[in-house]
Amino acid sequence: MKRILIIFILLSFTVPVFSQTSVSPWWLSLEYGKLRFRSGDYGNALMLFEDARRDRRAVYEQMERDLIHLLSLGDVRRIGDSLDRVEQYSYDRRYTAASAAFEELYYRIQKSSLNNSANAALAAIGKLKDYPEAEYWIGEVYRVEGELSLALSQYRRAYAMRENLEDSGFAVTLQYKIAGILRTRMEYNEMERTLLSIIDSLDTLWVNADRAALNNTGTTSIPYAQASASFARAAMTRTLENDGINRFLEMYRYNNSTVEQAHRLLGFHYVVAGRPSAQDHLMFAFLIQNTVIIEELMRRQFDFRFTTITEIRENQARSLIELSEALNKNHVLVSYIDEVEYYKTAYYLAASLYRNGKTTTALNIWSFLASQPRAGEWYSRAVNQLRSPHAEPIVEMP
Repeated sequence: MKRILIIFILLSFTVPVFSQTSVSPWWLSLEYGKLRFRSGDYGNALMLFEDARRDRRAVYEQMERDLIHLLSLGDVRRIGDSLDRVEQYSYDRRYTAASAAFEELYYRIQKSSLNNSANAALAAIGKLKDYPEAEYWIGEVYRVEGELSLALSQYRRAYAMRENLEDSGFAVTLQYKIAGILRTRMEYNEMERTLLSIIDSLDTLWVNADRAALNNTGTTSIPYAQASASFARAAMTRTLENDGINRFLEMYRYNNSTVEQAHRLLGFHYVVAGRPSAQDHLMFAFLIQNTVIIEELMRRQFDFRFTTITEIRENQARSLIELSEALNKNHVLVSYIDEVEYYKTAYYLAASLYRNGKTTTALNIWSFLASQPRAGEWYSRAVNQLRSPHAEPIVEMP
């Protein structure tokens, strides 16, 4: 009797699982593939990701056929394109497969987005055949195995399917993955375009006048929001150049972490290419990094402030050096500054300022780095710059 009870309990849990996997088996394959990937079993991981892609496509192709069959019925053709009436017909006449397809569709997208169109519903089901997460993980396997061309192709496929992403924000991760491979392959023009597209779409303070629309007189016309952002950016630049890094960090905060990496990588690229725009990108990257640091310190120490006043009260910092002393005591922030290449960003921000003729601010930043032995290479290079300031050599890009 006890054995029968145990079997009954097991079946009560396993039957729903099997019934679900018959509808959406791709999830199980994808999750198993991730486990294999993270354990280093890349061959089996690749097969599971390909299974996930194939299984999802098969399920939605069948749903597409079920809807096509329903819409081809004479009575349904006479109904017209009204989704509500077609759906009601499906339920009333017990076309269970088509009704299940409608339910699955509404689970994935908002019904209101279909504008009550049965043909739009059919087209939407067709789009759901694409599985960007599986394409991405296939690309990850190729990447770790050194097949960068195949990985790049997969990331681009996944990005092209981004409307189907469970997490829409993951599209930015895909763009960074694409940019990373382009950088490794020294395809700098494409890398630049990819990073600029991230900034243009997600950075509300960044205004690229070259992309502004032209009005009927042929002059650049910038909308109010862009004009306001342009004014803020110009004010930030003046403060940095004229009042120095400490005043700059006291006055401004910007916590748009999503675009920090794009600004940083473009800044590094532009510095070695000798382009003046490196300064603006590195200014944004360094401001975002320090905003994250200061906000984390404030979260842990409610009375922490970054200030330039002469008297320093407890838990306050008036300079980058004192801020550094505070963050070095925080293991989370120590990990963060390594992740975002904090000291490298500071060094190249100073280098871009120096090349643009802002020598005093550049030397102040290098002085900060020269007080930070843990900065390693950037400490040594800053010390050398203080001994004999010079512009960074320009590297010809392919």
